[in-house]
Amino acid sequence: MQEIFQTITVYAIPVLLAITLHEAAHGYVARLFGDDTAYRAGRVTLNPLKHIDPVGTVIVPIAILLLSSLGGGGFLFGWAKPVPVHFGNLRRPKQQMIWVAAAGPGANLAMAVGWALLMRLQFSLGMDEAFFLEMAKAGVFVNIGLMALNLLPVPPLDGGRILIGLLPPAAAIQVARIEPYGMFVVLGLMATRTLGLFLAPFYAFGLAIVELVM
Repeated sequence: MQEIFQTITVYAIPVLLAITLHEAAHGYVARLFGDDTAYRAGRVTLNPLKHIDPVGTVIVPIAILLLSSLGGGGFLFGWAKPVPVHFGNLRRPKQQMIWVAAAGPGANLAMAVGWALLMRLQFSLGMDEAFFLEMAKAGVFVNIGLMALNLLPVPPLDGGRILIGLLPPAAAIQVARIEPYGMFVVLGLMATRTLGLFLAPFYAFGLAIVELVM
C-alpha cells in the first residue's frame, strides 16, 4: 500500500499539470484567432479546478497507476473537461483550427522538455533528490504519452482535428463524420493493442530525452 501511495504522489503533479495546461492551451490559441468562448467560460487559466474532470483527471489515472503497481496496468492517460471552442468564430476556421488543435499536444511537448531540463538542473547543482527525480521522469513520460494519444488522427482527438484542417473539404467532411464514434475507435485500438504500436515511438523519444539529461 505504501508503494502505491508513493506512486500516486509522484505522478499527481505531472498528471494534473499535463492535462490542465493541455486544455488551457487550446483556449488560449483559440482566443488569439478570434474565438473567446473558452476565455469567457473562465477556461483560459492555470487553475486546475477549472479543468478537472472527476473521472478523466482523477479516477482513470489513479486506477491505471494502481493496476501498474500490481503488475497489470498499461500506459498512463487521462483527460480534462474539454475546452469549449466554436471553430466558426475563428477568422479562418479551417486553417486556424489546426493551430488550436495542435496547441494542446504542443503544450505537452513543451512540458516534457521542461521536466527534462529540471532534471538536468538538479544534476548540474549536484542535488540528489530521488523523489523529485522520479517526479521529473514521470513528467516527461506523462506528457509524451498525452501528446501521442491526442495526435491520433481520429476526431474528436486533436490529431483528428488537425487532419480535418489539412484535408480538402470533401474528404474533411467524411473524416468529421467519424467524430461521434471516435472514442470507440480508440477503445478498439487499445483492445487490439494496435494503439501501443502507435505510441511506442513516442515513448522511445521520451526515454531518449531522459537518457540524454541523466
